[in-house]
Amino acid sequence: MSLDKAGVNRRIALGRIAALAVAGTAPMLAANETAKTAPGRLRQSLCRWTSKAPLPELCRSLKDMGFAGIDLIYPDEWSIVNDSGLAVSMGYASRREKFIQTGFNDPANHAMLLNELETAIPRAKQAGVKNLIAMFGNRNPAIDEGRAAENCIAGLSKIAPLAADNGITICVELLNSKVDHRGYQGDHTAFGVAVMKGIGSPNVKLLYDIYHMQIMEGDVIRTIRDNIAWIGHFHTGGVPGRHEINGTQELNYRAIAAAIADLNYTGYIAHEFSPTRSDASVSQAEAFAICSV
Repeated sequence: MSLDKAGVNRRIALGRIAALAVAGTAPMLAANETAKTAPGRLRQSLCRWTSKAPLPELCRSLKDMGFAGIDLIYPDEWSIVNDSGLAVSMGYASRREKFIQTGFNDPANHAMLLNELETAIPRAKQAGVKNLIAMFGNRNPAIDEGRAAENCIAGLSKIAPLAADNGITICVELLNSKVDHRGYQGDHTAFGVAVMKGIGSPNVKLLYDIYHMQIMEGDVIRTIRDNIAWIGHFHTGGVPGRHEINGTQELNYRAIAAAIADLNYTGYIAHEFSPTRSDASVSQAEAFAICSV
C-alpha cells in the first residue's frame, strides 16, 4: 500500500466514523468530536496483537491517525516501530510460551524472569523503550495469597534498581480470572497495589487493564483516582466481549479517559480490543477519537 493510498484510507475511515456519530450509532461521541483527530491530553497507542496488518503498514496507519505508539512489541520488532516515528509504548522482554501464567508469584520462576529482564533492560534503554511488561502469574495451590504477594515483592524488588538505573518502568498487568485468564493471581487492584507498596519503586508499577478490572470489580474511575500513584500504564477494551469501546458496550470510555487525563497522567493508554468491523482502521480511529479528551 502506498503512503498516499494509506492517507486516503485514513481520511475515509475518519469520515465513516463521523457519519456513524451523526446517524446516532456512536452515541458517546458528538459528530464534531469524532471528526477531530487531535490527540488531546493523553498519549494513545494500540496493542499489536489486535491487528493483522504487517507491522510497517500498521505503523504508518496509526501515525496518520494521530497515535503516539504501539504496545506489546517483541525486541526483534522494536526497530521497525522506532523507524516509523512511533514509540514502543510497551515492550516484551522476550518471546516465550506461557508468558501470562509464569509470573513473580512463584519463586520457582524468579531466576528465569530476572534473567530475562536483566537482559532486556539495557537493550530497551538503547532502543528508547521505556516500559516492559511483566506478570503476576497463575496461582499455585501450595502458595496462599499473602505469600504470593510477598514473593512478587521479593522478586520485583531485585530488578527495580536496574530498571531505575536505565530509566525503565516494569509494568505488571492486572487481568481478570473470571472470563479470560482463569487462575491468574493478580486479578484485583488491591492485590496489585499491595505489591507495589511493598516494592516502593517508581520503576515498578501496575498495568491497569480497564477491561479486565471492569469484569472483576467495576468502580473503574474511583479505583483509578484512588490508586493512580501505583499505575504506570492503561489498556482498554469493551465489556463484554473485548470489542470496540464505543456505545455498544457498558463502559463510558470518554468519561474514563477524561478522569485519567484530569489526574495529570503522562503515560500511555493503549487500546486492546478485537475489532468487529471488516475495516479495523475504522474502529482504531474511533477509539482514538473517544479517548482524545
